[in-house]
Amino acid sequence: MALSVSALVLFGILCIIFIRNKQMKIPHAIIAALFGFMLHETTIAGSINSLLANLAHSISGITGG
Repeated sequence: MALSVSALVLFGILCIIFIRNKQMKIPHAIIAALFGFMLHETTIAGSINSLLANLAHSISGITGG
């Protein structure tokens, strides 16, 4: 578990750096995908899913869809 959390933090930092520098290329997108897969395995995944579902519901309510 400690190794997974460390890799998760590393991938998260790398994604932030690449996005802020506007240099997101194919290898960087692969790192972002790995970050997503690792984030899915953590306990925060349920909270993120709930947040995204609520956001989608709010947007659909605003647009009338």
